[in-house]
Amino acid sequence: MRLSIDHHTIYRFAQPQGRLVQMLRLTPENTHDQTVASWRIDVDCDARLRPGRDGFGNAVTMLYAEGPVDGIEITVKGEVLTSHSDGVLHGVHETLPPALFLRSTEATVLDTAIAKFAANSAEGARDRIGALHRLNRAFHKRFAFDAGRPEPGRTAAAAFRMDSATPRDMAQMFAVAARSLGAPARYVSGYHHNDHEVVHLPTPHGWAEAFVDGLGWVGFDPCTGMSPEEHYVRVAMALDAAGAAPVAGSRLGEGGEELDVDVVVQRED
Repeated sequence: MRLSIDHHTIYRFAQPQGRLVQMLRLTPENTHDQTVASWRIDVDCDARLRPGRDGFGNAVTMLYAEGPVDGIEITVKGEVLTSHSDGVLHGVHETLPPALFLRSTEATVLDTAIAKFAANSAEGARDRIGALHRLNRAFHKRFAFDAGRPEPGRTAAAAFRMDSATPRDMAQMFAVAARSLGAPARYVSGYHHNDHEVVHLPTPHGWAEAFVDGLGWVGFDPCTGMSPEEHYVRVAMALDAAGAAPVAGSRLGEGGEELDVDVVVQRED
């Protein structure tokens, strides 16, 4: 499948900023299951872009802009060829041991209610992969889908008390639940095409991956209750959503900021 991505991020500042430093996790990499046919990142101001990697091994682009800066627009455009993999990752550059992803973070602290939900959902499963698939379907059934922008700072435990959940919240809750079952789990950011009409989304997509002995890393998307397939473009992973944030950094200046994000993913073949 050939997927095209058009992703715009606009920051507007209440006062001109003296300097911007941003880490952009916006570049997918080639694996056995996705091939980047074209990809580019553009900004609408004088800025330096330097490629690199973060602590999780994700491809990043460091952005440096000297002020005064009233605002900045970051535009990502590209095409990626994807294939069916049954949700199992192949050919992904791994720099860290799976056991690291048993760790919790402030956003993914082990929660008693989520752990109980995980145990009940996995009951009767014959093996680890079966338990994780049951858990994925249980989250999909439990929560209504919220297509809005995630609330900043909302933890998995807080999200579990809601009736609806965004992709980010779903993925973080799944990670907490999988870890409670003893499976290393992590958050993944990227893009998803839903096979319907063109949809403008307020954020990239998020899902989870869990490690299964004998299979390796396997993707799970609680928003659909299924594993990611050729409709997905994988970009970055971390222990939680903050660690895989598409844009993160700092600015030197006073005043608030407004953020506007527009993501469109289309099928080209």
